[in-house]
Amino acid sequence: MSAAAPLHFRKMNGLGNDFVVFDARSAPVAMTEARARAIADRRSGIGCDQLIVMEPSKRADVTMRIWNNEGGEVESCGNASRCIADLIFTEKMTTRATIDTKGGFLVAEKAGDALVTIDNGAPRFDWKDIPLSEKFHDTRHIELQVGPVEAPLIHSPSVVNVGNPHCIFWVKDLDVVDLSKVGPMLEHHPLFPERANITLARVDAKDHVTIRVWERGAGLTRACGTAACAVMAAGARIRIIGRKATVSLPGGDLFMECRENDGHILMTGPVSYDFEGDLPAHLAV
Repeated sequence: MSAAAPLHFRKMNGLGNDFVVFDARSAPVAMTEARARAIADRRSGIGCDQLIVMEPSKRADVTMRIWNNEGGEVESCGNASRCIADLIFTEKMTTRATIDTKGGFLVAEKAGDALVTIDNGAPRFDWKDIPLSEKFHDTRHIELQVGPVEAPLIHSPSVVNVGNPHCIFWVKDLDVVDLSKVGPMLEHHPLFPERANITLARVDAKDHVTIRVWERGAGLTRACGTAACAVMAAGARIRIIGRKATVSLPGGDLFMECRENDGHILMTGPVSYDFEGDLPAHLAV
């Protein structure tokens, strides 16, 4: 019996948010939590924030499945969407691509050299859609705080689903709390039955926001595309951000738009190719 063919991968990133990408359109790639964790491990594996598996789709150019570095499968990843779109642009010699994800159907357009715009669709604000474990009539600000009751450090976040659940605290100081400690506590808060991405957002101007993100299942990250989408959606909703804004993350800037005619969130940002290769034997099974 001949040995199985080596499993090829690409390493890509968007603003430092990095991915190991597998193409399973011609032959399936088996992924489990344990295997995802092993490949994502930065000491003994390839190392990444998320693993991406490209699969066939009946309604789009490609299906994108996503595993966070802790091993769990998730619905959406904005930075990875740009990377996958750029692969499709090159493969099909086109400037438009469609991507099917568990978080929704995405349309991508080439926006320049190594730049991609993703139409992330319309955000969902109803408490059931985020989802929350209890009813809130108004999700622009919900009752949740960290710190003393009489003087909380952060409080009254906005919540939104942009393909995955997000909780955004509007702050004047991004260092008001240690996000590495507060992030996991809030991610797993009983209010979020599917857990949540936790963002601290500082509005610098109507067209500029700086954020830090604790990403669900991945931890502190240099960039989170869906968090930028969530900040844009929630900020435009409460009118502290205009229809167009730059969202700055530790890894760089994303250029955002909340389209007026349908409320869709458009994200434009870069794509980078790091390297490619075959999985080593200890990760190949």
